[in-house]
Amino acid sequence: MKNKVNIGLIGWGTVGSGVVRILKERKKHLSRRVGAQLRLKSIVDLDINKARSVKVNRKILSREAKNILSDPEIDIVVQLIGGEHPAKDYMTNAFKKGKSVVTANKALLAKHGKEIFKLARENNAEVGYEASVCGGIPLIRSIKEGLLANKIEELRGIINGTSNYILTRMEEENYSFNEALQEAKKRGYAEADAGLDISGLDSAHKLAVLASLTFGTSVALSDIYVEGIDLITLQDIRYARELGYAVKLLAIAKEKQGRIEARVHPVLISADYILASVRHNFNAVCLKGDKVGELIFYGAGAGQLPTASSVVSDICDIAGKLIRGGKGRVNSFLYDALSKKVSPINKLESRYYVRFTTLDNPGVLAKISRILGRKNISIASVIQKQRKEGRTVPIVMMTHKALEENMRRALGQIDKLSVVKGKTVAIRVEEV
Repeated sequence: MKNKVNIGLIGWGTVGSGVVRILKERKKHLSRRVGAQLRLKSIVDLDINKARSVKVNRKILSREAKNILSDPEIDIVVQLIGGEHPAKDYMTNAFKKGKSVVTANKALLAKHGKEIFKLARENNAEVGYEASVCGGIPLIRSIKEGLLANKIEELRGIINGTSNYILTRMEEENYSFNEALQEAKKRGYAEADAGLDISGLDSAHKLAVLASLTFGTSVALSDIYVEGIDLITLQDIRYARELGYAVKLLAIAKEKQGRIEARVHPVLISADYILASVRHNFNAVCLKGDKVGELIFYGAGAGQLPTASSVVSDICDIAGKLIRGGKGRVNSFLYDALSKKVSPINKLESRYYVRFTTLDNPGVLAKISRILGRKNISIASVIQKQRKEGRTVPIVMMTHKALEENMRRALGQIDKLSVVKGKTVAIRVEEV
């Protein structure tokens, strides 16, 4: 049995520094739990002279990743750099050398997961990716091990803290979208360019990882319908509240009759549902298993130490397997060889919240209702409070269940009406 597991770290940034800190502070504790010494043998970063919050022996620092990838003593490569390249190249080279990899790079897994996990399997290597989704929440390990006896039927999650913070501030402080976004940037909850977050794409990267794992099949990023929060206004937040709902950006995955739903978009959810109470930059995921029922995972979805905690957890998990020769472990790969089709968004059936911006002229409501009726869309309720004859006013409707493709066609026709002055906002209602 091995009594030492050597680790090479590529990427000594915020999360990387957190990993080094935990490995140093918890050294004895982790060694006892794993059954072997965890030794940080090498650190690679483009800037090794920058001041960090944790100090290391400078002899282990390098600017060249090859110093880790070519070192036969390195057992686990911790790869904490973003983007596709050279991150993918580093992982590929590590696997070919028989090294296992721990990563937090959800975009890389979302785009190249099938190839990455196939290569790891062929080289008898492990992939640890707990930190790629929901920061410090032990969600991935719970799905692949703790819930192994279950067939997961549904997954709903708030998995982007930036968007959740913006929507929370709009609700709590009556901020406009732009005001909430600027505050998120000032507080460090949003990057200077927050496009990846508010567009829903960051959530889609994470959902691709979760859905593939949950349903045992490859769910490509291109299979996921993505819609962001940039069209949500304070009006929508207020109307939703009046109707008994909250507006949230959800990542949703479900399996129905052998087909997968995978989508990211704003939804109206009942104000009484547990996800409606998730505030600010926190993450939460609800899973429904056929044996265990509904579970919720809640906590810090990002940050140095929460994310580093998940990275170190993966290091220990893989180290434990290495010292025991790989025995007694559940298959930890992202998905099996199953093939299930992903349903297109056009086939979704949902209730809708719809806000039209129209001239306050006689007959407007009748024109809109006529088009909806021709597309088999039934109106459940209408709100029209403001009266400004000859000027624009909002008309808010809640519909009964309708087919997505019918709703899109109807709104396409309605937005062409001369009395409609602005793009109509439609938000799906997620029923739980």
